[in-house]
Amino acid sequence: MNSQNAKSLVAYFSRGGKNYVSGAITDLPVGNTEVVARMIQKATGSDSFRIEAVNSYPKDYHQTTDVAQKEQRANARPELTAHVENMDAYDVIFLGYPNWYGTMPMPVFTFLEGYDFAGKTIIPFCTHEGSGMGRSEKDIARICPQARFLEGLAVHGAYAGSAQGDVENWLRKIGMAK
Repeated sequence: MNSQNAKSLVAYFSRGGKNYVSGAITDLPVGNTEVVARMIQKATGSDSFRIEAVNSYPKDYHQTTDVAQKEQRANARPELTAHVENMDAYDVIFLGYPNWYGTMPMPVFTFLEGYDFAGKTIIPFCTHEGSGMGRSEKDIARICPQARFLEGLAVHGAYAGSAQGDVENWLRKIGMAK
């Protein structure tokens, strides 16, 4: 698939504020996943959509992890602040998220379950602190069984700001570079 023939969207969940980065709690003005999402958006000319829960996560890292664990245990589907009005117009969805407890944050599950991805290509990317993609790709495939998938990209969060070369190499490898 050539990116020039397909209309693409970068849909991502990201959280700024206090985050765990390289063994320490760091205050991030922009979440690591958003940093990578912007690189992909710029490199591909994709449209962009930020996945956000109606009930924001706390700025404090430990409070956020408590909420995230409770949501995951409950298999929650947090309500989102907005929806993609014209999802049918997109052929390719770059799906970004931080790896939370081995998979995607629960608002990303809400997002995926809100649309019909049959016949679309989903390309996941995540930021993490050592766990890579975890089981997120299997979870996406389970939720969207009629979608096509391309190889995902896992970026260590501490290096998100300097991942431009990795992003460009990955996009070329999967045939999505401009």
